[in-house]
Amino acid sequence: MAGWNKWLWGGLGWAMFGPMGGILGYALGSMSENNSGFRSTYQGHKQGTSTRAGDFGSALLILFAAVMKADHELKKSELEYVKQFFMQQFGKTYAQDRIRLFREILKQDYPLKDVCLQIKANMDHPSRLQMIHVLFGLSQSDGHVHPLEVKVIHTIANYLGISGKDFESIQAMFYKDTTAAYKILEISPDATDAEVKKAYRKMAAKFHPDKVHHLGEEFQKMAEEKFKSLNEAYGQVKKERGMS
Repeated sequence: MAGWNKWLWGGLGWAMFGPMGGILGYALGSMSENNSGFRSTYQGHKQGTSTRAGDFGSALLILFAAVMKADHELKKSELEYVKQFFMQQFGKTYAQDRIRLFREILKQDYPLKDVCLQIKANMDHPSRLQMIHVLFGLSQSDGHVHPLEVKVIHTIANYLGISGKDFESIQAMFYKDTTAAYKILEISPDATDAEVKKAYRKMAAKFHPDKVHHLGEEFQKMAEEKFKSLNEAYGQVKKERGMS
């Protein structure tokens, strides 16, 4: 269980007395009822210090559950996405324990607004943008972004203080249509070439992976996917317009 120190206990650092602390604590309590070793680990580390990666990972556990339950159907593909996410970000060894915790969280009903406001108060804007990107990845994992899931992600984005344009930009990375490239750049198709270049520079600064370097190497690599989508959108617009 030592690997949990890097991730879960860090997340509980600032979550302990807020709604997130209650949700995670209840789930941990359910898991520990038949596992004295787990209970001992919890008691020994609940006063540990916070880590940024822990904050991000703990928050995603709860938001993943909210999105998965949006269409009233828990899909195997979505659960597999969550499992793979844990494996890629924290290693295969501890993925099973996190899935166990996640299954307990799925059983709970909790105030989504309160959770999001706690995240907003404790997490910087670039990390919150990355969080919305990951949630869209979960929704798309079954090959279809369900409207009810989009509605929940939009609600989460509003609570997290994400602007409508930023939300549409990230959403367009998953919804590909004739105007997606422009939506990603947060401009309209009638923008001038100069406005296109200016928009790209602005978005490149906002979405650059270095903005989330404090979350650790694993999350920075994930942020590169979003940055790649931005560059592809800019390349598409330049090609369509014959821009140099």
